[in-house]
Amino acid sequence: MVGIFLLLLTAAVAEARDFLMPVVLALLLSLVFRPVRRGMNRAGAGDGVAALVICTGLVLAVTALVMLLAQPVSTWVEDAPRIAWRIEQRLASLEGTVEAVTRAAEQLDNLAEGAEDSARASAATQGAEVAVEVRQGGGILAQVAAAAPLLLGQAVFTLVLLFFLLASGDMFYQRIVEVTPRLGDKKRALAIARDIERRLARYLFTITLVNAGLGVAVGLAMWAIGMPDPLMFGVAAFLLNYIPYVGAIAGTVLATAIGIVALPELWLAFAAGAAYFALTSLEGQVVTPYFVGRSLKLNTVVVFLSVAFWAWMWSVVGMIIAVPVLVVVRVFSEHIPAMSSVGRFLAANDAPPPENPSAAA
Repeated sequence: MVGIFLLLLTAAVAEARDFLMPVVLALLLSLVFRPVRRGMNRAGAGDGVAALVICTGLVLAVTALVMLLAQPVSTWVEDAPRIAWRIEQRLASLEGTVEAVTRAAEQLDNLAEGAEDSARASAATQGAEVAVEVRQGGGILAQVAAAAPLLLGQAVFTLVLLFFLLASGDMFYQRIVEVTPRLGDKKRALAIARDIERRLARYLFTITLVNAGLGVAVGLAMWAIGMPDPLMFGVAAFLLNYIPYVGAIAGTVLATAIGIVALPELWLAFAAGAAYFALTSLEGQVVTPYFVGRSLKLNTVVVFLSVAFWAWMWSVVGMIIAVPVLVVVRVFSEHIPAMSSVGRFLAANDAPPPENPSAAA
């Protein structure tokens, strides 16, 4: 029965993704901005005013980013087929250079004429293929345009739900006390809810600040190397770094690929990829562990599997929520003795033993 329930639950979560994704995103955003809301409360602003200011600022920030990035992103998307062809050509020319060093001079002389004719024919064929791909390249933008109404609706739903979550203040804790019958259960439920909020708020708020710093560093590095649209790379680094492991690899590949097309020398393209990878590695190995703390360190294998599972379930949004879900499970394991082994399995090797505030209470 437990196995059947888990299978049905997984299928239901996957099927209801269009509804559940904005709900989960709103919950995570409310945790990110809850320290900001409480700071505004201490300054004298009410919950509703603070929620309105935060949501308005979020809308303005997203709108400004979209306006800044719309032109470069649309240009790169439209040129994607041509970019892939140019990358192949440049790598092929590099391979040809290496092969030319190993060939004898007389073989090159004998094959020069045939190679030239073959190259012309190949270039003509590939040029025709690229022309067809460019004509079909609008398919990506067409797909985005087709999905735009759903995405816009989910964004509006997320924003409205975020406003209500922030404006409700601490109503959630009051309802826990009201609906839980026994005093011991009230204490445990409140301890779990507060611990989840504290850890997730700390993790998400800190990660957001760290990712913002990483985006600035990546943007400056791309600008120094001479990459086009360094702002786009900074924003991409900020967003991709919410995805453990996969985000850093995807950003490195993206920087290298665009560098191969846009930069005059191949070594500069690989330098751009290396700079991106070095900055994300420094962030992942030094900066984030220092600011997040050892208590939130998780088993890397479990994190990778969680990212893969949620990517299969909810695509990009799933990869973003993978780590917060593990943090929630670990908090439950620390407060419920029957789940203590699960919590220890989720923890990293150098993480401290799980605490049990409920037991202490």
